[in-house]
Amino acid sequence: MSQQSIDSMRNLTVSAPTSQRSRREVPPPIHRGMTKLDRDAFQAKVKCLAVRVDEKSIGALSKNKVVQSQILSMSRKRAIEPDPNTSTNKLLLLDVENEDQLTPEVMDQLLPLSKGFVPYEIELGYDHWNAFDILHATLPEDLLDDAPAAFTITGHIAHLNLREDYLPYKYLIGQVVLDKNHNIRTVVNKLDSIESEFRVFKMEVLAGDDDLIAEAHEAGCKFTFDFSKVYWNSRLSHEHDRLVSQYFQPGQVVADVMAGVGPFAIPAAKKRCFVLGNDLNPESTKWMEKNRVDNKVQDALRISNDDGRAFIQRAPLEIWKRPFAPLPPPTAVLRKLEKERRRAREAAVKAGGDAANTESTPSNDIASTPAEEPSPRYISHFVMNLPGSALEFLDAYAGSYAPLTQETDFPGKEQIEMPLVHVHCFTKEIEPEKGEQDILERATGHLGHPVTKDMDGYNLHCVRRVAPNKDMYCLTFRLPREVAFKA
Repeated sequence: MSQQSIDSMRNLTVSAPTSQRSRREVPPPIHRGMTKLDRDAFQAKVKCLAVRVDEKSIGALSKNKVVQSQILSMSRKRAIEPDPNTSTNKLLLLDVENEDQLTPEVMDQLLPLSKGFVPYEIELGYDHWNAFDILHATLPEDLLDDAPAAFTITGHIAHLNLREDYLPYKYLIGQVVLDKNHNIRTVVNKLDSIESEFRVFKMEVLAGDDDLIAEAHEAGCKFTFDFSKVYWNSRLSHEHDRLVSQYFQPGQVVADVMAGVGPFAIPAAKKRCFVLGNDLNPESTKWMEKNRVDNKVQDALRISNDDGRAFIQRAPLEIWKRPFAPLPPPTAVLRKLEKERRRAREAAVKAGGDAANTESTPSNDIASTPAEEPSPRYISHFVMNLPGSALEFLDAYAGSYAPLTQETDFPGKEQIEMPLVHVHCFTKEIEPEKGEQDILERATGHLGHPVTKDMDGYNLHCVRRVAPNKDMYCLTFRLPREVAFKA
């Protein structure tokens, strides 16, 4: 899903060419202040002139460049209609009401093929107009300039964020959005800001089914969740893909501190990374477990329901003492090996041997496939996707690796690669230079160590503008050993 603009929902059905023609737009009847949608209130009639033409000639006539200038062009309305009197003729609708309004040049082209002119009346109803048209015909004039113009789609749910001025008309707005978007079954409105511990907000169903169990698809993965009890933002799909595709490598360990229902964790596991997926919200971990099973990444994703600081503190030692089991070969590899084994058996039969007694070799027997190398015992990436407060959790990295030094098989501080930390955050500084300075100063304060542009792995990526004075960023840097092994 995605963000969709209300005024982009136009179902054009004009069939005749449009060159040299101006489109006739017929506005719906005005019903200012309507709060409960009355579809029957939107009726209009348009009178025009039609020329009766043999069905075999209608195509050539509608493409005639002289005639085209006066063919009726109307949004979501065909210019060629059946003739109610006979099946052998068609009616070509013209953008005039009588013959006197046709130019001599047009008449010269029409008359040789015409079987007569007839008055024609087009009846328009609620279905003719799009959501933008209906809302601009019903909302008060002082609300038109900032009328709701966009919503977010998550699965079958359209999510609106209506300002207080529009609340008296919320049910009408919700019903219009539902009517004009056939892929939507439920329209909800956000009731408060995301201030809760679990980043969820109360919502009200405005129209459609009272069904908030959504199914979203992203990066080739399926996600199911209760939209009212977990955090999900379809507008972050590009950010999910950016980290997974640009940073995470197969075989690496990814620790997702605030994993939600798995928008980073599931695609990373599908990429054959080993993932520790953690979230404080038990509803998030419940749905992450379902998504883990649905996407068949049980062997690569380990789920926990801890506070973010506690997770950061324990994750390095956990993966050292309890690494993942090696993943089985990918399905494509297994298919290739099976194909090789089948060919070997066929070759043995052709050579006069017994396929059942064909000796297995590592190259043609799946059972003899060498196991992959043991999975890593250290974390390559920490992901902290809680932009409202993730920077505040940086203090948890202090000493998080110190327990490893007590392990008898630990090779030493300098022998393991330190992880990259990807922390999402907001800033109210709109100028990039000031925004960077603000983020680095806050990160330094919480980490207890200078976070600077010359750090190993440093990157500051602007994810999106969430409000006129608020930007979301992702700060990436390699965790300093001095912090990780602090006594």
